[in-house]
Amino acid sequence: MTNKITFLCFTFFALSVSAKQNVVFILADDMSRDTWGAYGGKDCKTPNIDQLAMDGTRFDRAYCTVAMCAPFRQELYSGRSPWRTGTLPNHSKSVSRTKSIVHYLKPLGYRVALLGKSHVGPNECYPFEHLGDVSKRVDANPETMDKAKAFLDDCKKKENPFCLFIGSHDSHAPFTTGDPSAYDAKKIKVPTYWIDTPELREVMIQYYAEITNFDRLVGMMRKELEKRNLWENTIFMVCSEQGTQLPFAKWTCYDNGLHTGLVAHWPSRAKPGSVIKELISTADITPSLVNELGGTLQKGTVDGKSFLNLLAGKNESIHQYVYGAFTNCRIIDNRERIYPIRSIRNKRYSLIYNPNHQSLTSNVTLTQALKMIEDTEIKPKDLNPTGSWVAKVDKSKFEKKLVAKLHNREEFELYDLQKDPFEMVNLTGDSKYLKIQKKLKDALLAKLKALGDSDPMSTEKRFVSTDPKRGKKN
Repeated sequence: MTNKITFLCFTFFALSVSAKQNVVFILADDMSRDTWGAYGGKDCKTPNIDQLAMDGTRFDRAYCTVAMCAPFRQELYSGRSPWRTGTLPNHSKSVSRTKSIVHYLKPLGYRVALLGKSHVGPNECYPFEHLGDVSKRVDANPETMDKAKAFLDDCKKKENPFCLFIGSHDSHAPFTTGDPSAYDAKKIKVPTYWIDTPELREVMIQYYAEITNFDRLVGMMRKELEKRNLWENTIFMVCSEQGTQLPFAKWTCYDNGLHTGLVAHWPSRAKPGSVIKELISTADITPSLVNELGGTLQKGTVDGKSFLNLLAGKNESIHQYVYGAFTNCRIIDNRERIYPIRSIRNKRYSLIYNPNHQSLTSNVTLTQALKMIEDTEIKPKDLNPTGSWVAKVDKSKFEKKLVAKLHNREEFELYDLQKDPFEMVNLTGDSKYLKIQKKLKDALLAKLKALGDSDPMSTEKRFVSTDPKRGKKN
C-alpha cells in the first residue's frame, strides 16, 4: 500500500510540476571532449556520458567563443557573444543590461537555479536562484545531489517547472577528487598533440580521475530524475565546457580549446543515437531552450540561433562559421602580456590569427616552461608537465616543434580539420590552400570589424588598462 501511495505521489509530481518540460544542464570545468568515449576517448572512463549519447543526441561540432571559464559561462547563459557582453577576458563580468536565460524563463513560470560553480556576474544580469557552491577539495557529488534533491522536492511542493544548471568543479586543477588509482600511468595513451613524459602521465591520471568523478554525477542525476518519473519530461544536457588547461586547449583558439563536448536527452524531439554534425555555438543553447519551453525572443535579443530543427532531423545549416577569441589579459602570471588571438572555423577548416606573433604567448601552466627556456634552473622534482617537455633529453624534431609552439605562434595558422583534427600541420605556406585561406581571412577580418575589434592589439591594451587586479599580486 505504501509503495502504491509513493508511486501515485511521484506520478502527481510528474503531471503537475512537469506540465511544462524541465531542464537539467550539467557543466564540467576545463574538460576536453576527446576524453569522453562518446567522442572516441579510449582510456578515460565515462560510461554515463557515453550512454546518454547513445540514448540521446551528440553534437559533433559544438564550439564556444572563448576557452576560459567566465567568458564561456556568460555566453552560455546569455546567448550573446563575449564581444557583446564585454567578457573576452577571464574573470570578467557582463556589461549592464545584459539579459540571460533567467530573464526569459522566469516569466514562463520557471524556477531557474544555479548549483555549484558560478563564475558569472553581475547578479542583475544573471539573477539565478543560487543553491550554493560545492567543495573542490573533496568529492562534491554527494553534496551536489543533496542540494539538487532538495530543490526538486521544493519544486514538487510548489508545483513549479524548473531549469537547473549544475556547475561541477571536476577537471579544473588542482586535481583533488576521483580515484587516480583506477588508472595506470604507464598504460594510458598520451595524445599525439602532447609530449610523452612521466610528469605528464601522472597529471593525466589525476585529470582522468576527475573526469570519471564528473561522469558519476551525470549518472546520479539521471537516476534521480528517473526515480522521480521526471526523465521523459526533462531536457538533460551535459557539456564539457572548454578544453583542459594542459597545453594547446584552454587559453588558446585551437580546436582542443574551443571545441566543446555536448550530449543531450531531448524528449519527444530527437531520435535516440542521433548525431548533429552542423556547426553549433554555445550561444545557441539559451535561444534553443527558450524556444522549446514556450518563450519568444525578439530579433537581436541574442546572438545565438535555435537548433530545434536540427534536433528534429532537418538538414540545414544555422552557421556558416563559428568564431573564437583569446586575450592574455587577467591571466595569472601574465596579466599584462599583450597577445590577442582570433579565429574562424567552418565545418572543415580553421584559421587562427595571432596579431602579436612576433612576441611570446604564455599562461600560468606555461610559465615554468618559459622560465626554463629563458635559462631558469628548475629542480627535477618540481617539474610540471610543460616543464618536463623542456627538460626532456633527446627530443625528436616534432617534439622540439611542440616546445617552440608553447610560446611562439605564426601570424596565421590554417588547418584542415578533416585530415588534421589536432591541428599539427600549418598549411599557410601551401599554395594549394591559398584560396580557402583568403576566404577565411577576409570573413574573419570583416567579422572583427563588425564587432568593433578590427585591431585586437588595441582591444587587449584597453583590457589591460582596465584590469581591476593590475599591479596586485596573484
